[in-house]
Amino acid sequence: MKKLILLVLVTSFLISCGGKSQGDLVGVRGKKWKPEKPPGMALIPGGAFVMGKQNEDFAKDNSTPPKTVTVRSFYMDETEITNSEYRQYVNWVRDSIIKTRLAQLVEDMGLESEPGIGAYGFQDVDPDQQTAYEKYMYDNYYSLDSLGGKRVLSEEDILWDTEEYPDEYYVEVMDSLYLPQELSITGDRVMDVKKLKYAYTYLDIEAAARAGGDRKNFVKREAVEVYPDTTVWVKDFAYSYNDPMHQDYFWHDAYSDYPVVGVTWKQAKAFCHWRTKFKNDFQKDKKRQSVYAFRLPNEAEWEYAARGGLMGGTYPWGGNYTMNDSGCFLANFKPYRGDYAADKALYTIEAKSYEANGYGLYNMAGNVAEWTNTAYNPAAYEFVSSINPNTVDNQNKRKIVRGGSWKDVAYYLQVSSRAYEYQDSARSYIGFRTVQDYMGSDQDIKK
Repeated sequence: MKKLILLVLVTSFLISCGGKSQGDLVGVRGKKWKPEKPPGMALIPGGAFVMGKQNEDFAKDNSTPPKTVTVRSFYMDETEITNSEYRQYVNWVRDSIIKTRLAQLVEDMGLESEPGIGAYGFQDVDPDQQTAYEKYMYDNYYSLDSLGGKRVLSEEDILWDTEEYPDEYYVEVMDSLYLPQELSITGDRVMDVKKLKYAYTYLDIEAAARAGGDRKNFVKREAVEVYPDTTVWVKDFAYSYNDPMHQDYFWHDAYSDYPVVGVTWKQAKAFCHWRTKFKNDFQKDKKRQSVYAFRLPNEAEWEYAARGGLMGGTYPWGGNYTMNDSGCFLANFKPYRGDYAADKALYTIEAKSYEANGYGLYNMAGNVAEWTNTAYNPAAYEFVSSINPNTVDNQNKRKIVRGGSWKDVAYYLQVSSRAYEYQDSARSYIGFRTVQDYMGSDQDIKK
């Protein structure tokens, strides 16, 4: 017993002498963190503001009584997510599906040594180069995720020219993603975009925190179609000719810098998850700390950002007018009855158009209305918290959209106006932009 006590004392002495704390409480220090603004985003410094209608609500909506609230600092996209940016996501999903199917066929058919498709097999890690952790994960989680653990997709470029297809196996995989030949109109095969799905897993943190219990009960899995519904340009308008927008708006280079539309609330959420994964995969590869998740803004954040630091303004530019001193409209909307083009834009316009507001954000009024992460409740302002207010209700399918659009009258462009759409609806006049929480203190912003 005396030997054991002596050993404990000696060990304690060595630890206290060898450490830097010298017996004092100094905390555990990690790497020095420096906030890094994501490209294309603006930093919105947190603060308090009066949310809601501060003047008479002429529409008698009665769902926006003034309420003083405070929001934390965050980053927000300077523009709505564009067709070009969304196409990057669609192409990533498409390429991942193709490479996974190619690799799976190689493995199922034992074609690893075959020329051609053999180059697209899973790239297994050399066991001699694995760490103990990698070997454990390799042995125990091999079958859980063909894109994780030991399964690494080939870096071989996908061949799109049919004359370059290396063998019939490659043709089989590519053919599985296209519509049948009998559905071809011009003779060119068309990809079946309904097969392009982004599958992901997330934890319903709020439900888990409030209900408690086993974590597994709050792990959610989603598989969401990624391709926007281009038919909205036809379905949204009866007795109207909008076929060119249906055919060209999403894919043609002429519209690359225009906001993506035809995206449901769930599709916008899936995009946010992918954007986070895409960035953090890069961070991990470079051995850097992960970044905070990209997400949809909540309603209070959106309104606070739209005001641009002008707390009493009707519109993002501050005044209650829609024209500048030169008689030019300040946003893309429907100025007059039946006249959509008086503001020089019949439909949408480039995402970076008109003047930015005080926070450097473009088109917070007009162009396209924008999804938020907030469920619509007409009485919400009466009961939501005054700090970072948000109404989360997974049973409520109505989600707040803000900002008004190219087809709306000026009332819906006001920073305090509320509207909603059902989360599974896609429209030709609804898009979205993302936000990311700011990690650090507000004092760092002021320096």
